[in-house]
Amino acid sequence: MKKVALGSDHAGFKIKEAVIKHLQSRGYEVIDFGTDSEEAVDYPDYCRPAADSVALGEADFGIVFGGSGNGEAMVANKVKGIRCGVCWNVESARLTKEHNNANMISLGGRMVTVEEGINIVDTWLDTGFQGGRHQARIDKIETE
Repeated sequence: MKKVALGSDHAGFKIKEAVIKHLQSRGYEVIDFGTDSEEAVDYPDYCRPAADSVALGEADFGIVFGGSGNGEAMVANKVKGIRCGVCWNVESARLTKEHNNANMISLGGRMVTVEEGINIVDTWLDTGFQGGRHQARIDKIETE
């Protein structure tokens, strides 16, 4: 069973909760790093542990949630080995996997509806990496 690590701030809480139920219905195991309410919190406290979990191999993929998704992606991308793309529609989700082989995505609860968010997650999970010329670019990202 594939494991997905999730982390969210208060603005992404609602969409995170819906995505958890959806992922579980698809047979994924969810590791939820929080938050557990819409009470204001600092997103790095929840998104960094989710990214660490993916980088350490404790989870296969990760999704972080916030208001716009930008700060959350920035936190995740600070972790070596993480490639987290902000996704705002299914096309961005598809390309994030096909071209960047993203092992995490970030969604903004103030930018997409719950239904759009679930479609974005499904597209990303169901899309394969194209490899080829894209692998050379990823290799350049991964070098220190």
